[in-house]
Amino acid sequence: MSHYLKRVALVTGANKGIGFETALQLAREGYTVLLGARSTSRGQAAAEKVAAEGGDAQFLALDVTDRETILVAAQYIEANFGKLDVLINNAGIGSPSDSSVGKADLSEVRSVFEANFFGALAVTQAMLPLLRKAFSARIVNVSSGLGSLARHSDPDWEFGAIQMIGYNGAKAALNMLTVLLAKELHATNIKVNSVAPGFTATDLNGGGPGAQTATEAAQVSVMAALLPDDGPTGGFIGQSAEEPW
Repeated sequence: MSHYLKRVALVTGANKGIGFETALQLAREGYTVLLGARSTSRGQAAAEKVAAEGGDAQFLALDVTDRETILVAAQYIEANFGKLDVLINNAGIGSPSDSSVGKADLSEVRSVFEANFFGALAVTQAMLPLLRKAFSARIVNVSSGLGSLARHSDPDWEFGAIQMIGYNGAKAALNMLTVLLAKELHATNIKVNSVAPGFTATDLNGGGPGAQTATEAAQVSVMAALLPDDGPTGGFIGQSAEEPW
């Protein structure tokens, strides 16, 4: 098979949690999966786990807060594959100093935005030329119900007490990126959607009662990556239904 005909997916923050499970599931679907991660040792170990299951996987050094690594990653994909079929902006961080508007540490809020929003924007901009070269590309922005203005406006929402201005605000901004980019690309073969995996037990939150597994959470990212050509774009997709903005 020509390397150009092989479907290629890049998952950022793929060395663990939802990102790793997303990469694993895409590999099972026949994609060559590039596992983007900051840590070489963790990234390589994750890629080896996917490969051990028979998947076609490679570690790709990529720190979403470091523009140089992003550009080098794009150059690598261009040189080795010629295009990119799927981009999943999964990388994200939280901070124990992120809190309500009146209490949050401003420097930590900036750090969260840098990784969770500006990082996704930087990666998307760098990868767009490669996505345009694919037959039918997909961009999946891993957001959260915590980024929904409608959810937070509901006084009875079960997660309404989680008032992290950095994390919630960055996910709301990521949703805006989805809407505007979908408009920008409306005449192309590229679909852009946000997804809300739901409450998941990860290193970010420590889990808790009712939390789903990372394997379950990754399913919505994979579903958005595999959308048919007549599927939606510019949407906010949850595990079982469309999420409100």
